[in-house]
Amino acid sequence: MTEGVIGLLGIAALFVLLGLRVPVGMSLLSVGFAGIWVLDDFQAATASLAAETFSATSSYSLAVIPLFILMGNIAGEAGYSQRLYDSAHAWVGSFRGGLASSTVIGCASFAAVSGSSVATAVTIGKVALPEMRRYGYADSLATGAVAAGGTLGILIPPSTGFVLYAILTEESIGKLFMAGIIPGLLLSLLFIAVIYVTTLIHPEQGSAGPKSSWKEKWLATVQAAPLLSVILTSIGGIYIGVFTPEEAAGVGAFMIMALALVNRKIRFRDLKPILLGTVRTTAMLYLIIIGASVFGPFLTLTDIPLTLADELKGLGLGMYGTLLLILIAYIILGMFFDGLAMLVITLPLVFPIITGVGFDPIWFGVIAVIVVEMGLITPPVGINVFVVKGIAADVPMSTIFKGVFPFWLAMAVCLLLLTLFPSLALFLPGQMN
Repeated sequence: MTEGVIGLLGIAALFVLLGLRVPVGMSLLSVGFAGIWVLDDFQAATASLAAETFSATSSYSLAVIPLFILMGNIAGEAGYSQRLYDSAHAWVGSFRGGLASSTVIGCASFAAVSGSSVATAVTIGKVALPEMRRYGYADSLATGAVAAGGTLGILIPPSTGFVLYAILTEESIGKLFMAGIIPGLLLSLLFIAVIYVTTLIHPEQGSAGPKSSWKEKWLATVQAAPLLSVILTSIGGIYIGVFTPEEAAGVGAFMIMALALVNRKIRFRDLKPILLGTVRTTAMLYLIIIGASVFGPFLTLTDIPLTLADELKGLGLGMYGTLLLILIAYIILGMFFDGLAMLVITLPLVFPIITGVGFDPIWFGVIAVIVVEMGLITPPVGINVFVVKGIAADVPMSTIFKGVFPFWLAMAVCLLLLTLFPSLALFLPGQMN
């Protein structure tokens, strides 16, 4: 068998393992190790496993993962998500569809400390769904807003998606974080526009909430200020060059822990389950990174990335035709695979093609994360949809998928705008000190 055939068999075996629900990291590790063994020998496979594992896990840049996860876990446990939602509710809740818009704003704000779409959807969903149902919101709009809003967790920095992308492509984490800010705000506004249009056409789906006085609005904002100060300090510090991403993660985690303990939102005894949850999530992500570090060299040995790049060039599709083909493939894969798993599996194949045709790698990082977001609400998998289903158990899956469809279209519009105006993603990274 040729190297290419062995590579294709390895990719097929990977999909089979993922279909059997073998953990993503272990699937990548097993296929990569076995593939190197077959193509070279057992000694080379074990050497690669040892070297890549050490290289991946000893990377200083990986420190952002546990620290930002810890920051999000503490913020959720301390109830700061409730304050973010209450603040947004006070300002926009009195408009038609305002509670759904408040949900999107709350998700966007909480995303800036969680870095996880699932955590964002669960945390804000538990607060927002009961409120929207109390005011008679249609189940489709309410659950759709939570599921779609939760996807902002891996676009607005800090983002585990950007961290993985940076590690796999050796790009700057700080620049990727900055690149996600404007697209994240743009996508939030597009989601709010979807809510406005939906309630304009179908007023019964989202009634206006009670009006808040100016005093109530400012009081709600002041109560949300501690978490907002953490966000501005950590993310703003990266932008102006005061902190590296790793330092910003440490500062943010320390600030949120100190605030929660001083304000008695959590007690020292509450830290144990928070830390254990952080360790579990971190271990899962580290295993994915280790698996990807072994799987990548296997693909390189097969020459599949190079062959695929040559074949695409031979089709004469040009830059944007190639991009469109890759995005369609991502959307299809997103229907069946977890988003982070999809990034890890495809980047060794796709990244050389994207850079080869002349696209900016930082810009494509934002594009890739948005497409991953689309997969989070695309049937039949749609992880965020299943998360929302867990919160609203009596709402049929078909209703939730119906509710997220307009938001999915908003993501497609966001992709189009970023393709037409790449500076939306590249402006802030270009201004970094």
